[in-house]
Amino acid sequence: MTTWDPATYLAYADERSRPFLDLLARVDGDAATITDLGCGPGHLMAPLRARWPHAAIVGVDSSPEMIERARAEHAADGVTYVCADLTSWEPATPVDLLVSNATLQWVPGHLEVLPRLAGAVAPGGTLAFSVPGNFGEPSHVLLRDLAGRAPYAAHTDAVVHPSSHDGATYLAALAAAGWRVDAWETTYLHVLDGEDPVLRWILGTGARPVVQALPEDLRGRFIAEYGALLRRAYPADPARPHGTVLPFRRVFVVATRAEADPPA
Repeated sequence: MTTWDPATYLAYADERSRPFLDLLARVDGDAATITDLGCGPGHLMAPLRARWPHAAIVGVDSSPEMIERARAEHAADGVTYVCADLTSWEPATPVDLLVSNATLQWVPGHLEVLPRLAGAVAPGGTLAFSVPGNFGEPSHVLLRDLAGRAPYAAHTDAVVHPSSHDGATYLAALAAAGWRVDAWETTYLHVLDGEDPVLRWILGTGARPVVQALPEDLRGRFIAEYGALLRRAYPADPARPHGTVLPFRRVFVVATRAEADPPA
């Protein structure tokens, strides 16, 4: 089971937070009850509280390390943090806003999970989520390819790699259920500083399950080989002293449930 390191994840907190803020900007209306699925270390609770200061908010994450950090650093009146698996989680009562940022891609077959998540939203409420859409980019293609080679493959065969769909697929799935859906895609051009910045970025997220699946004596070798591949794919350019550019496509969905569901 993968354990997550809040400090490593937060090394690029500003870049990782921006899609969440862009998602919230497209959510209309008030919300008295909110659940953040995949809340991580709680660093994004502040914008939720600022937008809906009187709401009762629950942050849910499957990582005990993330929940511990959230409780220690982002506790607030009206905010509760729960360690739970998204695949089995359900609220005691439907909520006005169910929001999730960069989490669903870790759930195999999550398109089939959407109806259950939609059922956790109250009539007139909103399901808002974003997922990375960059799994065909060199950062992930090289990761999967290297992990599938000897001597690593024997240890990484069971690792679940993240995946997602395009906006049109999510739109069709939710619109078919009678929801009003706003879906869009954005490619961010993250400018990363320092040595091996793309490696440092992905070691905090997409590459972590692979690295943790390896025995200690292979981890350093894998990271060195992967870093070399990434340097060739995302070369530092002396003519661009501003840093290494990491294109990062993300998919966004804001779906509003009707006040009354259509007859079956």
